[in-house]
Amino acid sequence: MSTAVGHHVSRVKLQDFNPDGFDRGAGKIKETVWYLVKMFFFLTAFPFPNKLKCFLLRAFGAKVGQGVIIKPRVNVHFPWKLVIGDHVWIGEEALLLNFEQLYIGSNACISQRSFLCGGNHNYKDPAMPYRNDKITVNEGAWVGAGCLVAPGVNIGVDAVVSAGSVVVSDLLDNGIYKGNPAVFVKERWS
Repeated sequence: MSTAVGHHVSRVKLQDFNPDGFDRGAGKIKETVWYLVKMFFFLTAFPFPNKLKCFLLRAFGAKVGQGVIIKPRVNVHFPWKLVIGDHVWIGEEALLLNFEQLYIGSNACISQRSFLCGGNHNYKDPAMPYRNDKITVNEGAWVGAGCLVAPGVNIGVDAVVSAGSVVVSDLLDNGIYKGNPAVFVKERWS
């Protein structure tokens, strides 16, 4: 079915997409069991205890520190590719799409509805193969509500990303950033 507007013919051939080169980090059975656990304990609005959720993440291979707060409806894609430090807060409806390693340092805060997106595709290749990358949120950083953090980004120590911002490149330590794309506004601690 073609409903093209204009004169260009698309070169994109999604039927040629091949996910075989992507290392999911776990077998199909483990991934399926994780999805069932995630649906019941993480994606629900019921406030299961943080200690239980941290235990479940660890059981599936995550490295999780002490004193971690995980609010309801948090979506963790691959716990076996997740590292969380001590005293981290993860807000309601945060989406951690960690196709590659996601590191969240101690005392960092990921606010409500933030989307940490480690998944991407190479748009210059007609088959659009994966172009995933890790994300690092360093110690003391705060990703505000409703932010998008793109693959390959390193958010510096004590950096603040203001609500609704889009982070597509590395952010330096101690900076406050806002906008789309997020730009430096001022220092957090002077």
